[in-house]
Amino acid sequence: MTRDDLRVNGDAQYPQTNAEKRGIAVAEKGIDYDSPDQKSVSSDDNDIGLSAGRLNIPADWPPLAAHEPKTYYFWNLRGPKGVDLDGIATQPSVFDDPKKAPSYQPLPEYENLHRVDYKARWTWREEIAVVRKVDLRIMSWCAIMFMALQLDRGNISQAVADNMLDDLKLNTNHYNNGNTLFKVFFLVSELPSQLLSKKLGPDRWIPIQMISWSLVALSQFWLNSKASFYITRALLGALEGGFIADICLYLSYFYTGVELPVRLAYFWAALTLSEIAASFMGFGILHMRGVLGREGWRWLFLIEGAITGCIGIMSWLLMPPAPTKTASWFRGKDGWFTPREETIIVNRVLRDDPSKGDMHNRQHLNWQMFWRSLTDYDLWPIYVIGLMFFIPSSPVDTYLTLTLRSIGFNTFQTILMVLPKQFLHLVFLLTVTYIAQRYNDRAYVGITAQVWILVTLIPLRVFGAHSSRWAKYIVTTLLLSYPSTHAIQVGWTSRNSNSVRTRTVSAALYNMFCQLGGIIASYIYRQDDRPLYHRGNSVLIGIAILNVFIYIGAKAYYVLRNKSRNEKWNALTEEDKELYIQTTTDQGNKRLDFRFAH
Repeated sequence: MTRDDLRVNGDAQYPQTNAEKRGIAVAEKGIDYDSPDQKSVSSDDNDIGLSAGRLNIPADWPPLAAHEPKTYYFWNLRGPKGVDLDGIATQPSVFDDPKKAPSYQPLPEYENLHRVDYKARWTWREEIAVVRKVDLRIMSWCAIMFMALQLDRGNISQAVADNMLDDLKLNTNHYNNGNTLFKVFFLVSELPSQLLSKKLGPDRWIPIQMISWSLVALSQFWLNSKASFYITRALLGALEGGFIADICLYLSYFYTGVELPVRLAYFWAALTLSEIAASFMGFGILHMRGVLGREGWRWLFLIEGAITGCIGIMSWLLMPPAPTKTASWFRGKDGWFTPREETIIVNRVLRDDPSKGDMHNRQHLNWQMFWRSLTDYDLWPIYVIGLMFFIPSSPVDTYLTLTLRSIGFNTFQTILMVLPKQFLHLVFLLTVTYIAQRYNDRAYVGITAQVWILVTLIPLRVFGAHSSRWAKYIVTTLLLSYPSTHAIQVGWTSRNSNSVRTRTVSAALYNMFCQLGGIIASYIYRQDDRPLYHRGNSVLIGIAILNVFIYIGAKAYYVLRNKSRNEKWNALTEEDKELYIQTTTDQGNKRLDFRFAH
């Protein structure tokens, strides 16, 4: 590639730079890049997909961190191993280079612009304290909201353990149809919900969602027919759809790319904790069968729906729109973070991923942005994984309570017997996320999870009618304890999007493919195959084997894409690299200097 290749139509007129498009001059930020004395700092910018080489940092600027940690701290509350807590934590970025910085300026409308300061430096002690404060104020409440989601979409399995199907004169196929309606409406509402969230702001849209679905959830107390069962399943799916993607978008405003998968692991850990808590709650609430002449499962829907409604109301009060917008009558007139803390949050996020300044938090996507994000083929391998990866375990999980009842356990034994798989699932979820983070790999851990499922599906397929019910229970528990890679893959999608607009759409699309996989999975176990589901388990074994090759294919695709870009990028001179960065119209993950995670 030559210098002329970087021009528009081969003439001498370069396209408008990003800085010019946004109407921001570097001088407006009070930054002086023209100091005659320059010093260079070596930097490895792989985490943000840049090959910046040596950054020309003005001599009068404070120093940067000596190195960039390859993996962020996970368990260790004191930060990355071996760092001086009073040493500089600020990582090198494109904003330290006078030639690159103008092309990465945030929009003038960016909600945190007043805290953008490229000269800002902070210590590891300060950063760790700020991250823990964000964990406490932001991530912990997001986890509570996710627990509420699981209460209302997961209590159906406890309800069927309490003979709900018999009480409503329904059978397994009706149950399948209800689950399918839920997933179809969940799926089709994903993108509209995400687009609304981007326009209104997640802090406004998420509480509206929660309060709305809680009303439907508690209305299940009055179910009386197949039609009412189908209607409430469809409404719950439509109102809950997009919630997970909305939360992921919201969290990306506060965390760096390397931190987000870890927080999503905590997020899904909260889901598992919700399942454990729901098991104990269900055990107690289902004993209310007979109160006011009503079945226990009716009280389960009513009480847990009311809990979600209360959490939704609190969410309206507790969700700030941005790191610099936390002040309110409820959160305090001074907000949750000091000006210094706001500066650290904003600048560390932008240094990690400058694309997060491309849009403000209440800016909607126009149709051109939407279409470009929708047709981003470089994310399709992850969407295929989302479609397929949990199909081998989904039917087993969906039918767990019915299966336990069919092999001789009563309602209350069944409710308590799901606890071990929930606890083990929590442990292995955090473990596999740590491994993926430690070794910066996503595909291989996905393969490991599929092999785990495959190994436990085989004996489940072999078991006969006279096999020990305890052997069946143990194998099923081990299967459903598999190390889930869902959180890793959501973070993978966000990382490979490399722009706010694409991240907005890709999070929804990934979840849509997951729901589509759930629809497929709901028809693998059929009424005429019960109670052992030999035919269904044979199908699941085949899909698990196929999934191993899908992960291998996805990794190969991204390795080859990175190799191709490396060859093109390394063929450029340093002058042409700078020219590309200043003049390119490539956006998001289509930039030549971006590298895909795998």
